[in-house]
Amino acid sequence: MSKTNNIVFKGLSIVAWMIFVGLCIEAGGLIVNFIFSLYKPEFVANLYQKLDLSEMYERNKLAFFSMYSFILVIAILKAVLFYVVIILVSKIDLLKPFNNFVSRQISLISYFTLSIGLLSYIAQQSAKNLLHRGFVIDNLNQFWEDSEAFILMAAVIYVIATIFKKGIDIQNENELTV
Repeated sequence: MSKTNNIVFKGLSIVAWMIFVGLCIEAGGLIVNFIFSLYKPEFVANLYQKLDLSEMYERNKLAFFSMYSFILVIAILKAVLFYVVIILVSKIDLLKPFNNFVSRQISLISYFTLSIGLLSYIAQQSAKNLLHRGFVIDNLNQFWEDSEAFILMAAVIYVIATIFKKGIDIQNENELTV
């Protein structure tokens, strides 16, 4: 493995860790917001991302819990996705990249990405439904505005995972022939 590849993978690892930490902070902040919105709604306007859904909570608790559930699950899934990326980047063997571990991790990344995309799309449609019922959802769109990008990215990653599985099969055949 060349020195340049080593530096690139160290850089990727650092970037993945930074994104992971940022997503964990976001998920933690959203969890704190959720707890504060239930017990001390007057402080919500001063908390993380000023996500104040107290009006929605007062009007319709089911709408509040469903929207906040979407927000929390998507934020947690994004953090878990980057944790899987960190594991992949830290344990991949560039001298022999076609192995079952890499294939499983890439497949797992595609499944998490698809889950994020589909949940974001469902949340986006649910929010639009709430908008038609007179709820204010302006501050919610930031959490799922990239749903289509995640779905497309999941498709691309799945294709890569399939290529890796085929590469493993070919590599195993070659090892058996020799």
